[in-house]
Amino acid sequence: MSPTITVLTAAHADEVLAIYQAGIDEGNATFETTAPTWAEFDAAKLPEHRFAALDATGRLLGWVAATRVSDRCAYAGVVEHSVYVHPAARGRGVARALLDALIASTEAAGIWTIQSGIFPENTASLAVHARVGFRMIGTRERIGRHHGVWRDVVQLERRSPRIS
Repeated sequence: MSPTITVLTAAHADEVLAIYQAGIDEGNATFETTAPTWAEFDAAKLPEHRFAALDATGRLLGWVAATRVSDRCAYAGVVEHSVYVHPAARGRGVARALLDALIASTEAAGIWTIQSGIFPENTASLAVHARVGFRMIGTRERIGRHHGVWRDVVQLERRSPRIS
């Protein structure tokens, strides 16, 4: 059964942060070592570009959210996103449904680029992004240290088909 996609709100805060922390703990989702507070998360994420995937009982299966990449006018149509899925819900189309919702919202808002940086070891995330139209634009080698180890990050982007 496909998840129900809805707007992500403060009502989802505890589950959002728990899923975020689970991704952090697995080691291949982010350079972060602890999830932010809900206030920090809420302040950083664009309200019109964040969604929750729910199962039939209303339990949160995953989330997607976008942030501005810059306050400069030239980058007004560029966002960076994160997508996280509960470990028990992976492989069930949750990330795909969340990315589809994000793409629909950014297209409606005139966003021309969605970007993300993903660890190369996170092959499932790279694959689902490719399936929804993201392309690899390069690898930033040894871009940051994570638990004392230099890590590479694959840069992905999805350009709106409205932009030629």
